[in-house]
Amino acid sequence: MTTFQHPHAAVAVDAQGIATLRIIDAGKLNILSRRVVDGLILALEHLAAREDVRVVVLCAEQDKAFVAGSDIKEMAEFDQAGAIAYIDRLRQLCDGVRLLPMPVIARIPGWCLGGGMELALACDLRIASEAAHMGMPEVKVGVPSIIHAALLPRLVGQARATWMLLTGEVADAPEALSWGLLDRVVPPSALDAEVARIAGMLAGLGPRVLAQQKRLLREWQDEPLETSIRNGVLEFGAAFATGEPGRYMRGFLQEKARAKGG
Repeated sequence: MTTFQHPHAAVAVDAQGIATLRIIDAGKLNILSRRVVDGLILALEHLAAREDVRVVVLCAEQDKAFVAGSDIKEMAEFDQAGAIAYIDRLRQLCDGVRLLPMPVIARIPGWCLGGGMELALACDLRIASEAAHMGMPEVKVGVPSIIHAALLPRLVGQARATWMLLTGEVADAPEALSWGLLDRVVPPSALDAEVARIAGMLAGLGPRVLAQQKRLLREWQDEPLETSIRNGVLEFGAAFATGEPGRYMRGFLQEKARAKGG
């Protein structure tokens, strides 16, 4: 059922709590114009306020790309103030994805470039078709790759991040998978089924523990290892205050008993 509609973004939530956030009317390559970015930010605000959403699938109307970057025609006319205003909105969009309490899956059928790759990097999981290509070619149009491109060294290592950002070269799906930019690559005909499978699996888990784990993953990027390990003791106890561990553990034990009895 559609729960949010904007000229460039739509949200539908099914009975499992799987929300699909779709980029619409953004051209054949799903380009991030200012209006598209604004629509997606509003959609994320809508999702963040909902308690029934378990997982979000971020996708686009056209299958030639996930998002092939920002709108070069718009950017070519920017002055310094306009450039800062646009890129800060793009930062807000990527942060909105990264900071959502529920997991976000990027469905990547084709090109994923520039601002589109930053958006994908902000997602928790990236599932792509064999036709996908990923890259940060901003240097080829006179600007540096910034904001969530900063996640690249943590994902792929300093050497590969340096190569991608300085050369602007694009990786195909197998290479992106081997580097850690993608989590799963499947044939184009299997993409929707694989996204649905992973989304369904996540929707069946406890929303509080998923929110807790997602927050911990962000914190671990910055904390010293010893701090993360010590804090984990309290985090483990905090999980039991939600009631989810008892409910899911009892369900596991009941299922195991049924299987043994059968």
